[in-house]
Amino acid sequence: MVNCTIDGRAVQVPERTTILNAAAAAGIHIPTLCYLKDINEIAACRVCVVEVEGYERLMTACNNTVTEGMVVYTNSRKARLARRANVELILSQHDTNCAICVRSGNCELQKVANDLNILSIPFEKQLPKKHRSSLNFPLIRNYDKCIKCMRCVQICDKVQDSHIWDVINTGSQSTVDVKDAYDLETSKCALCGQCITHCPTAALRERDDTHDILDALENPDKIVVAQIAPSIRTAWGEGFGLTPEQATVKRLAAALKITGFDYVFDTNWSADLTIMEEATEFLEKLTHKEENRFPMFTSCCPGWIRFCKAHYPDFVDQLSTSKSPQQMFGAIIKSYFAEKLGVDPSRIYCVSIMPCLAKKAECGYETMRNDQGDPDVDVVLTTREVNRLLRMENIAPGEIDEIELDNPFSAGSGAANIFGSTGGVMEAALRTAYHSVTGENPDPDAFHDVRGQEGWKEATFAIKGIPVRVAVVNGLGNAAKLLDALRKKTVEYDFVEVMACPGGCVGGGGQPIHDSVEMAPERAKTLYAQDAAGALRFSHENPDVIRCYEEYLEKPLSERAEHLLHTDHHGWKMPGER
Repeated sequence: MVNCTIDGRAVQVPERTTILNAAAAAGIHIPTLCYLKDINEIAACRVCVVEVEGYERLMTACNNTVTEGMVVYTNSRKARLARRANVELILSQHDTNCAICVRSGNCELQKVANDLNILSIPFEKQLPKKHRSSLNFPLIRNYDKCIKCMRCVQICDKVQDSHIWDVINTGSQSTVDVKDAYDLETSKCALCGQCITHCPTAALRERDDTHDILDALENPDKIVVAQIAPSIRTAWGEGFGLTPEQATVKRLAAALKITGFDYVFDTNWSADLTIMEEATEFLEKLTHKEENRFPMFTSCCPGWIRFCKAHYPDFVDQLSTSKSPQQMFGAIIKSYFAEKLGVDPSRIYCVSIMPCLAKKAECGYETMRNDQGDPDVDVVLTTREVNRLLRMENIAPGEIDEIELDNPFSAGSGAANIFGSTGGVMEAALRTAYHSVTGENPDPDAFHDVRGQEGWKEATFAIKGIPVRVAVVNGLGNAAKLLDALRKKTVEYDFVEVMACPGGCVGGGGQPIHDSVEMAPERAKTLYAQDAAGALRFSHENPDVIRCYEEYLEKPLSERAEHLLHTDHHGWKMPGER
């Protein structure tokens, strides 16, 4: 242990503790813009400078460790003036038009500037000439808002192993830009969106599609349908200060109906449909093992599929052919549901409320269109966007009553609900696979070993005496480690679930942003609690899914189901893919 003094307070901390963390242990806050614990400690912003007794030069608190007897002043006049000057310099190269910024009110630079009482900038404004990347791509880069903190570089390199961002140029011309590509659109970006949720400003943001929704809502010829993903119910209320108990999917449905949506359904329904198809596909492969390559990978995460195609194309043929729940829902809405309504499918405008950016790209793929050439899903809104939409419509969700979701897609199982957390898809699939083989339901919690926030989990389960080796990974960096191990043949699995975002969809790149707080573990608890409390915990028992098969699809992997619910992942290409 090391003894030091910070602002007159005696502190004892473990060796190698940074000044920043030692101050936090003493209850002292040191402002910083670039720091991400255990990920980014390169002192790029130089906002956390402190004065250390015996040293003439100021030290950055995020990457200097305390030593025995060190005396630190976090807010001396010298440190305070330097900190203020450093923030003023950052602001001189930053578009400070906060009123029209998507991060206004949730911007770390804005908060630090306010806390330092900066009311003007004494330096000449020098904004970058390159203002933004394409407004059509799901991920938008605003160069005039970048503060060169390197957070996006570090999260993309160290956690997601995608290596999209890098520092270019030198000196005052240095900035962050796309690595090894002409622009973002031609890069190998998986669109996981983790760079957005870790950016302290709006230098990175999602494409905003809220105005497209409003156009559709105001079009009398359109029947506007919404689907709400499982992970949304754990996060949408955070922007309105609602507790998990208040922020129910039924209250969100009520808010959407006030906005003007004609129908609001639960993606849990199509998550159950996904399990029916994916579990059946897995068992079909498992019973013909000599004809197939293993493991089979889940395919419900489009960020993972983009990463696989870009970095590990030799595994693409092992992806499940099942579409994601989002796309299955769109395909059924514009076929089965359109028939029930007696309307032309082109009149239906399908909106997905999802936790990530990759879904925005997914719904635009050529392989995700119906026989008329229309997209199965027309528009995807992130959790942040749906919050902005409700604010635009002056809706206060905490003050409205819940309503039931619309039929015939209102039923969703607990198995579908846990799709939003890492391990949930695997657990749901195993519950149904066990029933398919034995004719009996397992204990719903029999496969709990795949739960948890660990980056790479593995387990072996016996189904009627047959050992099934499974693995679950979350975060693309962990996916890369697993795929490398498979290439080297140091591990063997039958079935693998991959989620691009740390923690799964609950930690998605489209979820509400909380500075330096990873919300995935807390959000996941909500999903598992809802699963445990529900009466329906198996996908194959969902009455709405059973009805759809009886009336329309006939059975899993039927010809019609193959046509609507499955896809060839080679049908669309990443930039540079042959």
